[in-house]
Amino acid sequence: MSDIEPVETAWQGKWICVRKQGRWEYVSRTRGSRAVVIVAIDDDDHVLLVDQYRVPLGRRCLELPAGLVGDDHADDTPELAAVRELEEETGYTASDLQNLGEYQSSPGLVTEGFTLVRLRGLTKIGEGGGIDGEDIVVHRVKLADIPAFVAAKRADGVAIDVKLLLLLAGTLLG
Repeated sequence: MSDIEPVETAWQGKWICVRKQGRWEYVSRTRGSRAVVIVAIDDDDHVLLVDQYRVPLGRRCLELPAGLVGDDHADDTPELAAVRELEEETGYTASDLQNLGEYQSSPGLVTEGFTLVRLRGLTKIGEGGGIDGEDIVVHRVKLADIPAFVAAKRADGVAIDVKLLLLLAGTLLG
């Protein structure tokens, strides 16, 4: 397939559209927004995880905190979005952040990518739980306990976001 083939919009909703280029079909966000994914680790080596109901899965999903960059904030950056989303979802703020680079979510299906940001220097400032009825449950888990925690959640029927492989790599590959 050549990059010269025209891109057609097969269907478009308010938030996503399905595009076709040659025989290839894929999904894009309609407003071109990007995502930020947050690895928040406190001074006691606990990582903050969240779970929430995900309509496409029909069940709750265990995830790293995340959100959109520039969705409602014109001068947004991945770093500003990371701190804002961490506060909204978990009730923690951070004093130290590091941009860990850009990654693609599922390059065979979606154009969406995300910036991975590590936050440290965490301070609890609120309850978290998200906004607009997101019903986010916050988990503060010792890094060493992540494999067992994920296994227990999986056994309870909770879906596991692929980005949690970041925290599981040592046990899966070692």
